Amino acid sequence: MDTPAFTPGRSRSRAAWQAEQHSITCAESSAILTAWKKTDELGFLNDVSSVPLQQTLRHLQTAFTNFFAKRARYPRVKSRKRSRQSAEYTRSGFRWRDGELTLARMAEPLDIVWSRPLPDGTEPSTVTVSRDGAGRWFVSLLVETSTTHHAPATTAVGVDVGVTSLVTLSTGEKIANPRHEPRDRARLAKAQRRLARKARGSANREKARRKVARVHARIADRRRDFLH
Repeated sequence: MDTPAFTPGRSRSRAAWQAEQHSITCAESSAILTAWKKTDELGFLNDVSSVPLQQTLRHLQTAFTNFFAKRARYPRVKSRKRSRQSAEYTRSGFRWRDGELTLARMAEPLDIVWSRPLPDGTEPSTVTVSRDGAGRWFVSLLVETSTTHHAPATTAVGVDVGVTSLVTLSTGEKIANPRHEPRDRARLAKAQRRLARKARGSANREKARRKVARVHARIADRRRDFLH
């Protein structure tokens, strides 16, 4: 729930509940979105596809339903700097052809570096485009496919977390600690010191903040790759 429709949608849902004790339906949300696009304040919503905006309002409605039923906390606005921003496209909001993905309101397909191919014979039903705090863009595709379950294991292996080595197995095998950790920590400390010296609200501070976020992302990626 990170699109520009979230904040006014949240205010409208709260007002409806306080005044009439009811939550906004999907049909009402769609009509409100159309009215917003005709205003000067929110006219910029016409520049993007309506699909992710409508999806945001649907997610917001679900969040308020869970809140009113006391199943969840009150929906809050996420920080644009610290949280992952995302937009969700359903089937009418993108085109999938010959392994290329083109989003609504775009003339050319996205230049994507795929982490893995889609399962044979599948097509995406939902596309989620997101950007993390380091400014990196990601695309997640939802497909329907079958899974192959592995046979239950018949043997067991003991694992001991060590100091000089990452883990030691009961078979005698030792897995060494990653060697890049000290270098990454030094790089992070240097980036954080530079950030601390920048004036708050300045463009240079934003650049330094983005640099710190990229170092954090690099550390997280290396840890994830090493463990998996």
